[in-house]
Amino acid sequence: MEILSSRAVLRPLDYERTLTFYRDLLGLAVYREYPGGTVFFAGQSLVEIAGHPGPEPASGAGSHTALWLQVRDVHRTQDELTAAGVEIVRPATQEPWGLIEMWIHDPDGVPIVFVEVPAEHPIRRDTRPADRVRPSGA
Repeated sequence: MEILSSRAVLRPLDYERTLTFYRDLLGLAVYREYPGGTVFFAGQSLVEIAGHPGPEPASGAGSHTALWLQVRDVHRTQDELTAAGVEIVRPATQEPWGLIEMWIHDPDGVPIVFVEVPAEHPIRRDTRPADRVRPSGA
């Protein structure tokens, strides 16, 4: 299987309220709009707010859904969201796994985690043994 792209598709209870949240409060840039929906840039991914119904969710579906958005400075993001009137569910905290995370919920209760990756975290560096790394330009 070859995956060419991906996006998270949200089908909110109130399209306009959710659109306002992602566009105006979170400040996500619009990738494209179509009749009944808006797709936003979210780093290397896309978040689509669909104003049309989808298939009925399976029992308990959505209970493990969350959006993960990496930012440069999670404390600055927290300050910006607080100033915009967004409730911070869980303030910025360095987790045992090394990431700094801050949590909010969208209008339908979908958890959104904003993540800062510290400079010393393994995500930020090549952890392969030196003899396995190709020199640049090779």
